[in-house]
Amino acid sequence: MRLFTLATLMPAALIALGVWLGGVWPWLAVGYLTVLVFALDRLIAVEAVNADPDAEFPAADVLLVALGVTHFAVLALALWAIAGPSGLSAGKTALIAIAASLMFGQVSHPVAHELIHRNHRSKRLLGRLIYTSLMVGHHASAHLRVHHVHVGSDADPNSAPRGEGFYRYALRASVQSFLAGLRAETHLRSGRKRSPLSHPYVLYVAGGLAMPVAVTLWGGGPALAGYLFMALYAQVQILMSDYVQHYGLRRRTTPDGRLEPVGPRHSWNAPHWFSSALMLNAPRHSDHHTSPSRPYPALQLDRGEMPILPYPLPVMAGLALLPPLWRRVLDRRLVRWQSDADAATVPGAIATPGQ
Repeated sequence: MRLFTLATLMPAALIALGVWLGGVWPWLAVGYLTVLVFALDRLIAVEAVNADPDAEFPAADVLLVALGVTHFAVLALALWAIAGPSGLSAGKTALIAIAASLMFGQVSHPVAHELIHRNHRSKRLLGRLIYTSLMVGHHASAHLRVHHVHVGSDADPNSAPRGEGFYRYALRASVQSFLAGLRAETHLRSGRKRSPLSHPYVLYVAGGLAMPVAVTLWGGGPALAGYLFMALYAQVQILMSDYVQHYGLRRRTTPDGRLEPVGPRHSWNAPHWFSSALMLNAPRHSDHHTSPSRPYPALQLDRGEMPILPYPLPVMAGLALLPPLWRRVLDRRLVRWQSDADAATVPGAIATPGQ
């Protein structure tokens, strides 16, 4: 837990120092979330050991809640740096906005993702509020009601088939994920006597509209521009995460027409120690899908059964922005993995479209 705590809280500390002191601190905040994370993954070539999968980590949720609160503090600080009397130069203000955006995509997103999987209503609400503050509240419902159910199939907007570039995927998945989550939540409530205000999309839409209005009323055009930049940058990173971790991996259809169960081979994983700690073991994605309730410190990695990315998850996300390079790097690995895994597929299963 110490490594998780240090890795995830450091960005917020550096951003706060950058806002209050200026100087080199905004550069350090951006450098930590880019150069340092990459360097530590590459220079210290160690792989975090698997914890006991049945172990309990009471401090894990404490850290999640602390990081959830920290998310809103950093958002407020960044907006104050952009539109308040911070005294920062335009260049330093831009660095703070970039650092905050990177933190929202690489730390706040995994935090919210973990929270929406919790049994406690207050923790789930905190996760939804984090996503809503970034104008992507629907991700909470789409992830639980659609992605986990239909992952690795055409019914999941966030599972990119082989050959689909990131930009086309992002435009498609943004709309389809919103609509699929709405349909799933509405269907779940059909036939039940509930207040229309209890529908989670009321929070997502109302909150997503209220945020830019409130920011504009407080800080005018500069605050709105800064907020929209940070929110959209974070949304792109959220899309990148799903794109990278499920690209080309499809579940097969059994002879009775059903999809095979979700297994270790249906998500890409990354073993790199520091970026994994920064993202709360999100790169150990296969085990999360097979054991969604498992606490993040106990997520398992098995190189023999799980497809492994050639580079850390943040690096692969960057490669996704260059589709020709992305396909050159990952398509070959995808073909090799599928060939090696064919012997372990469900007997009598046939490939689904897009494989």
